[in-house]
Amino acid sequence: MNEKLAIFAEGQFETLNGKTGHGVIRYAPRDVVAVIDSANAGRKADEVVPYCARPVPIVAAVADAAALGANRLLIGVAPDGGKLSAEWRAALGEAMSLGMDVEAGLHSVLADDPELVAIASHLGRKLIDLRVGPADLDTPDGPYSRDASLRVVESVGSDCAIGKMTVTLELDRAARARGERSVFVATGQTGIAISGWGIAVDHVISDYIAGAAERLVREGAERGDLLFVEGQGSLYHPGYSGVTLGLLHGAAPDVLLLCHLAGQTAIHSYESVAIPPLSEVVAYYEATAAPVRPAKVGAIALNTRHLSEADARAAIDAAAAETGLVVDDPVRFGADRLLDAVLAAFAR
Repeated sequence: MNEKLAIFAEGQFETLNGKTGHGVIRYAPRDVVAVIDSANAGRKADEVVPYCARPVPIVAAVADAAALGANRLLIGVAPDGGKLSAEWRAALGEAMSLGMDVEAGLHSVLADDPELVAIASHLGRKLIDLRVGPADLDTPDGPYSRDASLRVVESVGSDCAIGKMTVTLELDRAARARGERSVFVATGQTGIAISGWGIAVDHVISDYIAGAAERLVREGAERGDLLFVEGQGSLYHPGYSGVTLGLLHGAAPDVLLLCHLAGQTAIHSYESVAIPPLSEVVAYYEATAAPVRPAKVGAIALNTRHLSEADARAAIDAAAAETGLVVDDPVRFGADRLLDAVLAAFAR
């Protein structure tokens, strides 16, 4: 079937919670025919969120998306906790009644919802759960020898939702443009929706997170020899640090790419938890990686979305002066400087 995708983002498309929709529109090789968000109906996705970079029409309702030919509905919002609301359940039911399969990356598993399963069964629709991983995951083998030609980079962050996936995708795209056999390794639901493969490690039993990450690296090595592993969470985050640590030790990267939101000094929603100076964040990640596979931070990706261009360049220069590392914003100024620094780090 020729997939035509509608992204459901009612009331949240222009917020950070709409990042799944944003990422799919910007990066996925998928035919996105509409965004559903009544607050911005009549506009284009790239008008509301310039980052999207594609003029996808925004419509007011599921029926409007169906009229544009949509045959699959993707929940394009990543709410805190990843739960399916009653309002969303109704929208999914309507989408199936209008001929759409339904795709989601929630912690609420569609295939476990009796109401949705009954509707899908009756109408012959598919329920696709992006966050559900393989059933045979286990603990990792631990540090293992791998082909010397394999290079593994992992993005890590000072906080959640600051652009780790975006940075990883930008460097992967730049590397492939240079002829590298580069692979984006998806570890979250949005990355999976973009790339078509991966494991959402935040949905994995905690004992098996590192094993899932190790499996992803091995599968990625079958696709290429330069892997960009999408980071999750932050070692500083009170809620999600366990996911970050399991992914870091399981992927066992050779080089780290640190991501930070310019000007941020505390963890979002946990303002009592301070983010240390970047030089300390660098040292903390390197020390945490060391017991499994020593890895240095090769560069810093600075998210400058809240700054003017002049202030962004000043923030980049300040971070570089503090850490002695190459710093840049790959979305705003291109990924080449960061990619050069990361590739050079393998030679150290």
